[in-house]
Amino acid sequence: MNTPDDSIAPVSCELRQALPGDAPAIHALMRPFVAQRLLLGRSEAEVIELTRHGFVAMSEERCMGFSAVEIYSPKLAELQCLAVHPNVQRHGVGRRLVGMCIDRAKSLGIMEVLAISSSEDFLRSCGFDFSLPDQKKALFYQIRPRNFTDL
Repeated sequence: MNTPDDSIAPVSCELRQALPGDAPAIHALMRPFVAQRLLLGRSEAEVIELTRHGFVAMSEERCMGFSAVEIYSPKLAELQCLAVHPNVQRHGVGRRLVGMCIDRAKSLGIMEVLAISSSEDFLRSCGFDFSLPDQKKALFYQIRPRNFTDL
Protein backbone atom coordinates (compact mmCIF):
# COMPACT_ATOMS: atom_id res chain seq x y z
CA MET A 1 0.00 0.00 0.00
CA ASN A 2 2.95 2.34 0.42
CA THR A 3 3.77 4.68 -2.41
CA PRO A 4 7.11 6.43 -2.97
CA ASP A 5 6.04 9.66 -1.24
CA ASP A 6 4.84 7.77 1.87
CA SER A 7 8.24 8.19 3.52
CA ILE A 8 7.53 11.84 4.40
CA ALA A 9 5.04 12.12 7.24
CA PRO A 10 3.06 15.36 7.42
CA VAL A 11 3.77 17.67 10.33
CA SER A 12 0.08 18.31 10.94
CA CYS A 13 -3.36 17.74 9.51
CA GLU A 14 -6.24 20.17 9.39
CA LEU A 15 -9.53 18.41 10.14
CA ARG A 16 -12.55 20.05 8.57
CA GLN A 17 -15.85 19.56 6.78
CA ALA A 18 -15.26 17.85 3.43
CA LEU A 19 -16.12 19.81 0.29
CA PRO A 20 -17.20 18.49 -3.11
CA GLY A 21 -13.90 19.79 -4.53
CA ASP A 22 -12.06 17.40 -2.18
CA ALA A 23 -13.38 14.37 -4.12
CA PRO A 24 -10.20 13.78 -6.20
CA ALA A 25 -8.00 13.87 -3.07
CA ILE A 26 -10.44 11.59 -1.21
CA HIS A 27 -10.37 9.13 -4.13
CA ALA A 28 -6.56 9.14 -4.04
CA LEU A 29 -6.65 8.31 -0.32
CA MET A 30 -9.24 5.56 -0.78
CA ARG A 31 -7.62 3.87 -3.80
CA PRO A 32 -5.14 1.65 -1.87
CA PHE A 33 -7.84 0.65 0.63
CA VAL A 34 -10.19 -0.31 -2.21
CA ALA A 35 -7.38 -2.31 -3.88
CA GLN A 36 -6.86 -4.21 -0.61
CA ARG A 37 -10.63 -4.79 -0.39
CA LEU A 38 -10.84 -2.84 2.88
CA LEU A 39 -13.21 -0.24 1.42
CA LEU A 40 -15.86 -0.41 -1.26
CA GLY A 41 -15.15 1.45 -4.47
CA ARG A 42 -17.11 4.67 -4.84
CA SER A 43 -17.84 6.75 -7.90
CA GLU A 44 -16.93 10.42 -7.89
CA ALA A 45 -20.64 11.27 -7.58
CA GLU A 46 -20.95 9.01 -4.52
CA VAL A 47 -17.92 10.62 -2.86
CA ILE A 48 -19.28 14.09 -3.60
CA GLU A 49 -22.60 13.10 -1.99
CA LEU A 50 -20.76 11.77 1.08
CA THR A 51 -18.96 15.10 1.54
CA ARG A 52 -22.29 16.59 2.66
CA HIS A 53 -21.83 14.90 6.06
CA GLY A 54 -18.16 14.01 5.62
CA PHE A 55 -14.91 15.20 7.12
CA VAL A 56 -11.33 15.26 5.91
CA ALA A 57 -7.88 15.46 7.44
CA MET A 58 -5.79 17.52 5.03
CA SER A 59 -2.06 18.11 4.88
CA GLU A 60 -1.68 20.89 2.35
CA GLU A 61 -3.58 19.57 -0.71
CA ARG A 62 -3.24 15.90 0.26
CA CYS A 63 -6.11 14.08 1.95
CA MET A 64 -4.73 12.07 4.87
CA GLY A 65 -8.08 10.94 6.28
CA PHE A 66 -11.76 10.82 5.42
CA SER A 67 -14.97 9.61 6.98
CA ALA A 68 -18.63 10.38 6.46
CA VAL A 69 -21.92 9.66 8.10
CA GLU A 70 -24.79 8.77 5.78
CA ILE A 71 -28.20 9.67 7.18
CA TYR A 72 -30.88 7.07 6.52
CA SER A 73 -33.67 8.32 8.78
CA PRO A 74 -34.16 10.27 12.02
CA LYS A 75 -33.40 7.00 13.78
CA LEU A 76 -30.40 5.64 11.85
CA ALA A 77 -27.17 6.78 10.20
CA GLU A 78 -24.09 4.84 9.07
CA LEU A 79 -20.41 5.66 9.46
CA GLN A 80 -18.87 5.20 6.02
CA CYS A 81 -15.57 5.31 4.16
CA LEU A 82 -13.28 5.65 7.18
CA ALA A 83 -9.80 5.78 5.72
CA VAL A 84 -6.61 7.13 7.28
CA HIS A 85 -3.29 7.33 5.46
CA PRO A 86 -0.69 4.97 6.99
CA ASN A 87 1.60 7.92 7.85
CA VAL A 88 -0.95 9.33 10.29
CA GLN A 89 -2.53 6.14 11.59
CA ARG A 90 -2.33 5.70 15.37
CA HIS A 91 -2.09 9.47 15.88
CA GLY A 92 -5.76 10.12 16.66
CA VAL A 93 -6.85 11.18 13.17
CA GLY A 94 -9.32 8.31 12.70
CA ARG A 95 -10.75 8.76 16.19
CA ARG A 96 -11.25 12.48 15.56
CA LEU A 97 -12.93 11.82 12.19
CA VAL A 98 -15.28 9.29 13.80
CA GLY A 99 -16.03 11.79 16.57
CA MET A 100 -16.86 14.49 14.01
CA CYS A 101 -19.26 12.11 12.25
CA ILE A 102 -20.95 11.17 15.52
CA ASP A 103 -21.23 14.86 16.45
CA ARG A 104 -22.85 15.57 13.07
CA ALA A 105 -25.38 12.77 13.65
CA LYS A 106 -26.10 14.13 17.15
CA SER A 107 -26.61 17.64 15.80
CA LEU A 108 -29.18 16.24 13.34
CA GLY A 109 -31.03 14.42 16.13
CA ILE A 110 -30.13 10.93 14.88
CA MET A 111 -30.75 8.17 17.42
CA GLU A 112 -28.20 5.54 16.35
CA VAL A 113 -25.08 5.32 14.19
CA LEU A 114 -24.01 1.95 12.84
CA ALA A 115 -20.65 0.95 11.40
CA ILE A 116 -19.89 -2.03 9.20
CA SER A 117 -16.15 -2.55 9.18
CA SER A 118 -13.26 -4.95 9.55
CA SER A 119 -11.74 -2.54 12.13
CA GLU A 120 -13.67 -4.02 15.03
CA ASP A 121 -11.22 -3.17 17.82
CA PHE A 122 -10.82 0.42 16.68
CA LEU A 123 -14.56 1.02 16.42
CA ARG A 124 -15.21 -0.59 19.80
CA SER A 125 -12.62 1.80 21.28
CA CYS A 126 -14.71 4.65 19.79
CA GLY A 127 -17.82 3.45 21.62
CA PHE A 128 -19.39 1.18 19.00
CA ASP A 129 -20.55 -2.28 19.99
CA PHE A 130 -22.10 -5.30 18.30
CA SER A 131 -25.59 -4.43 19.44
CA LEU A 132 -27.27 -1.86 21.57
CA PRO A 133 -28.13 -2.92 25.12
CA ASP A 134 -31.48 -4.74 25.23
CA GLN A 135 -31.94 -4.32 21.47
CA LYS A 136 -32.31 -6.57 18.46
CA LYS A 137 -29.23 -7.54 16.47
CA ALA A 138 -28.68 -6.64 12.84
CA LEU A 139 -28.66 -9.52 10.36
CA PHE A 140 -27.86 -9.11 6.69
CA TYR A 141 -28.97 -10.80 3.47
CA GLN A 142 -26.64 -10.16 0.53
CA ILE A 143 -28.57 -9.59 -2.70
CA ARG A 144 -25.60 -8.83 -4.94
CA PRO A 145 -21.82 -8.92 -4.54
CA ARG A 146 -20.12 -5.90 -3.06
CA ASN A 147 -18.35 -3.58 -5.50
CA PHE A 148 -14.64 -3.94 -4.77
CA THR A 149 -13.50 -2.54 -8.12
CA ASP A 150 -10.70 -0.04 -8.15
CA LEU A 151 -11.63 3.63 -8.30
